Amino acid sequence: MSLGDENGYGSGSGRTDDGYSTIGGTRQTRTRLPDGEGGDGYSTPRRPARNSRSLVTVVGVVVLLIAAIAFANMGGGGADGSGGSGNGGSKPDSSSTAATGTKPVTGKNGSIPSGFAHDEQGAQSAASNFAVALGSVGMFKKDSRHEIVNTIYTAEAAAKLRDPQDAAYSPDFLGKLGLDPDGNAPQGSTFVSRTIPVGTKLEAFEGSTAKVSVWYTGLIGMSGPESTDPVSTSWKTWTVQLSWTNDGWRAVSDTQKDGPAPVPGDVAASSSDEISKAIKEYGGFTYAR
Repeated sequence: MSLGDENGYGSGSGRTDDGYSTIGGTRQTRTRLPDGEGGDGYSTPRRPARNSRSLVTVVGVVVLLIAAIAFANMGGGGADGSGGSGNGGSKPDSSSTAATGTKPVTGKNGSIPSGFAHDEQGAQSAASNFAVALGSVGMFKKDSRHEIVNTIYTAEAAAKLRDPQDAAYSPDFLGKLGLDPDGNAPQGSTFVSRTIPVGTKLEAFEGSTAKVSVWYTGLIGMSGPESTDPVSTSWKTWTVQLSWTNDGWRAVSDTQKDGPAPVPGDVAASSSDEISKAIKEYGGFTYAR
């Protein structure tokens, strides 16, 4: 089942029972001071020089604090330039949900971020971004699906996935989602398929291999006046086995399961027009652990 398939349709990155691959203004205040030379009760204090020095000191401390916070957030706080302590030998706490402060990569392999580090954080970041790509609308069109799979998986794994996925994303299957045989939505409608990682867990790491679980929420459905399959959400966990190749992390195999799912909130569902507008206006992220 594909990562973006939240209604039991399709095939993406993991393995299903049938053998297919899954996945304002400024206000001023006058302060009442002791009467001075002005005689109006709002005079300056008698020792302006001393207060000026105090003000300069306070401002200087504030500026230093802001600079320190900004430097830390940029990931430059560690001796190794990664925002950590620079000890290199300690392993990050995989149960923590706090961001590490490591900068996201800026490279792209097609539409997918690339250049993740050959370490534990890099493996988790790669897995998160792979999950996003496998849950995207690109998986429902043949050419872009092949590109995504060839980019994310090792050559051997991609070759095994290609034909079963093409068979799974059949015209009949696409029609059930309201798409035409080429994966296009009807005029005036917007097909939605997104994966939003919530957190990652490093299951195993041995230098050239890693196993990572990505907990995510997904959106899938058709937003439009004639839609019979409105956009809905679900919660999944995608676990991927990664291998370090010459050019970075690649997926070897993967599985997917439901949950963990929180209790739904009491926010009223938005209209089809609101969902379509939001999908067009709000872009995605490059995820970094």
